[in-house]
Amino acid sequence: MHTPHDALLTIGEAAARTGLTVKAVRFYADEGIVPETARSPAGYRLYDSTATARLDLVRSLRDLGIDLPTVRALLRRDADLGAVAAAHVESLDAQIRLLRLRRAVLRTVAHRTPTEREITLMTDLARLSAQERQRIIDDYHDAVFGGLDMDEEFVAHQRSVRVDLPDDPSPAQVDAWVELAGLVGNPAFRDRVRRMSTAHARARAEGTYRRPDRDDTALAERVAAEAGAARTAGLDPADAAARPVVDGLAAAALGTRPDTPQERRRLADELAVFVDARVERYWHLVGVINGWAPMESHTPSWEWFLAGLRAHAR
Repeated sequence: MHTPHDALLTIGEAAARTGLTVKAVRFYADEGIVPETARSPAGYRLYDSTATARLDLVRSLRDLGIDLPTVRALLRRDADLGAVAAAHVESLDAQIRLLRLRRAVLRTVAHRTPTEREITLMTDLARLSAQERQRIIDDYHDAVFGGLDMDEEFVAHQRSVRVDLPDDPSPAQVDAWVELAGLVGNPAFRDRVRRMSTAHARARAEGTYRRPDRDDTALAERVAAEAGAARTAGLDPADAAARPVVDGLAAAALGTRPDTPQERRRLADELAVFVDARVERYWHLVGVINGWAPMESHTPSWEWFLAGLRAHAR
């Protein structure tokens, strides 16, 4: 027997109290999710306070994006509400990240006029998950390292670098990702890096490969400083005035090898394999995306030094 406090409501009254439409209340009854409490003598559906509360719960769960089978299981206590809520929190977090990324892409498009190719890459970016974006980089690594007998530690280090675009990236980070995706998908760039990897593997096979050490770091710092200063000063690497700089760097780079014209040309050829502005650009873009400190470009300094080695080997 229903008390006055538990007075039965018509389907229209139950709908109004819960914020649902009459059609929705009828649907939930027909589906057995929240059946009516009783029927009037004329056959109209009636709902008590318990049924109304359940309808209100169904509306809340549906507003949160929970599907009907899960709602049904929750009402039957066949599912744990805490676990369902946790799963939906994770899902909502993913949706929020995606919306932030789409906003960043649209913001980038709004502030400049991208090419058709860039628009395509931006659209793809807005659709991809973090794992899918990383897969683009992993595929690139597979293409440039796959099947070669290379230093495992070196390859592992290269592969370990993640490209972690933030949930709410800046326009510069969006631009960097678009450029990076285009770069690693470029066949000419892949071929260039593959040649570097092949040279690495060949050196291992010939027993001449060695891991970079402090001497290599010191040489790189000298080239950046000395060749960089000469280049900034406008000194042509082929000029006689450049020879002291070239000779000093050549002595450091050759080490115990004889300083002959042939060895200088050979050294220039060996180093040239691993000097490429696009490879440096790759690392610059990864740094922008990951929020690293800005990288200084040293490729022009190395190119100056290589030109000097060849010019002063004659």
